[in-house]
Amino acid sequence: MIPLPSDALVSIAGVSIAGRSPGLAAETIEAVVTLPTFKRPQLLLETLASLKAQKTARRFAVIVMENEAEAREGAKAALPLFERGEMPGLVIIAHERGNCSAYNAGWQTAVLHFPNFKHLLVIDDDEIAEPDWLERMCEAAEALRADIVGGPQVPVFADPSHAKWADHPVFAPPYRETGRVPALYSSGNLLVGRNVLVAMGPPFLDLRFNFMGGGDSDFLSRSAQKGFALGWCAEARVKETIPARRVEADWIRARSLRNGVISALVEKKKRAGTPFSGTKVLLKSLALLVASPLRGAIRLARTGSPATGLYPVYVALGRVLAEFGYANEQYRQPEKN
Repeated sequence: MIPLPSDALVSIAGVSIAGRSPGLAAETIEAVVTLPTFKRPQLLLETLASLKAQKTARRFAVIVMENEAEAREGAKAALPLFERGEMPGLVIIAHERGNCSAYNAGWQTAVLHFPNFKHLLVIDDDEIAEPDWLERMCEAAEALRADIVGGPQVPVFADPSHAKWADHPVFAPPYRETGRVPALYSSGNLLVGRNVLVAMGPPFLDLRFNFMGGGDSDFLSRSAQKGFALGWCAEARVKETIPARRVEADWIRARSLRNGVISALVEKKKRAGTPFSGTKVLLKSLALLVASPLRGAIRLARTGSPATGLYPVYVALGRVLAEFGYANEQYRQPEKN
């Protein structure tokens, strides 16, 4: 392990630094890529290889957030790349389990250790960035004058016969064209301006979403509510590995229900403090449930896919179930995710 210089030893609760690249000039870094990982060392190395291959003149650093604090397979796999100077940045251990905890650890480390970066990017350890990904995301933020920019996560199915699932709402991107957008939902391919992080302050993601997911959607909703501009860059693609497990009926159903739960919880937080907020969310959920068979039938007629037709039904049902405390914590057992 290469120790940090004394002036960079900034303490963050629940976070330790496993190593860093030598001669890292933190003050020159323009963009920071944060990369959470949990028990996927080989996929992590593939993601890092795609970051190393980025075509950009911008000086960027990578922060790997290892969220498995015992075996640390990801950190052990990544550290040699950083310590040999092949990858600029840090490898940290986020000791508190959960995806929100990992993101918070990486984002706060970026703010504290890289004083002059303008853009923070996020990519997951099951994704491969195309060579111009970072540059296109940064260019889109600047051209659109957007504080936050999302990009498509293109599904790459482990079984090629599953490619027909690419248009299912669980996998399809929310937008097709570059431009300003009213909402963003995922951190799987994301750029966040430093100005947003400073204004929102830590903890950035609500830990109540740690094992269910949706902390990113909630953060993005709160950021938009605070007045930050959102954009979409259709050209800045990452390819996401989709194991066969994720096209099984029970996984699709669970993810669809979970999306409904998250939708209701995020809306509750958005409306908090307004008159009859809880009643309004419930009434909207019930209205969506009543309308969902018709909406599903329209989708079925358009796509010919029963699974796509059932999606609005499951989402609406998930919203109603959220009123009774239902929470599908798919990340609690990541090996089944």
